[in-house]
Amino acid sequence: MALFRTLALSLALGAFALSPAAAQDDDDAPAPAAAPSAEVAVERVSFPSVDDAKTPLVGYVFKAANAPAKAPAVVLMHGRAGAYSSAAKGVYTAETLSMRHKWWARYWAERGYVAIVVDGFGPRGYPGGFAAGTYNDRPDSINEVTIRPLDAYGALKYLRSRADVDGARVGLMGWSNGGSATLAAMADDKVGDMRKLGFKAGLSFYPGCGLKKRFDAKGYTAYAPVRVFIGTEDEEVSPKLCQELVARSRKLGSDVELTVYPGATHSFDDPGKKRQSVPANAEAAEDAREKAGAFFDRLLK
Repeated sequence: MALFRTLALSLALGAFALSPAAAQDDDDAPAPAAAPSAEVAVERVSFPSVDDAKTPLVGYVFKAANAPAKAPAVVLMHGRAGAYSSAAKGVYTAETLSMRHKWWARYWAERGYVAIVVDGFGPRGYPGGFAAGTYNDRPDSINEVTIRPLDAYGALKYLRSRADVDGARVGLMGWSNGGSATLAAMADDKVGDMRKLGFKAGLSFYPGCGLKKRFDAKGYTAYAPVRVFIGTEDEEVSPKLCQELVARSRKLGSDVELTVYPGATHSFDDPGKKRQSVPANAEAAEDAREKAGAFFDRLLK
């Protein structure tokens, strides 16, 4: 709880400051899934996590030329493979972000949001992320329940320092390991009134819902609405665990909903040919994108 006491104090001190800002599993093809419908600029930024070490993180801010003067925003949390393409070949820049992260960041930017892709692995020495099946060998410095949520809150604090962001309208989205971090970040287990200090809503795509058994005893409750998406044929995480977590959470009064897609695999929304050649993935991706857009638009706009 010491980390979360630090979190509450940090957010309280910087919650709505408006000073100007300071300066996977994807297909091999580097091209985005579709041409953007609006001009989107990408800016590389640096900001600290709110962990004890104040770890300097890297972020990539996507913003459309026609964005509102004071826009809502979305924090995007990568999965276990990291923020970058498997074809990055040691070059870690905005250009080598994975197709999925580029696609979603542009998706939100084109809808009028400021979107930031957070690289929480690179600054800690793991820019290439981790292979499937390595969960028990990963260092605690990238723990998705205790550390990565603090990266998300570092990004939230950073966004609230930008004059072009409405700090009261920021959502959180994550995939896989980042989806687990999203669930942990949205949990109502922190010091302070997170309904005022925290995110307005969360989107979690195919998370690991065990969450290191943190919520086994008392159950999982969220301080703001959360939507979870997963496929029945997920080869990395358990749909059953997510069903159990969400069902118990709803009984506890949380506004948490789960959508389960028959036949869809892990990373079903990845725009690369490998994933989208599976009909169930393509159908799930289209539906999840529509639902995600409507969800954030309703709560953040």
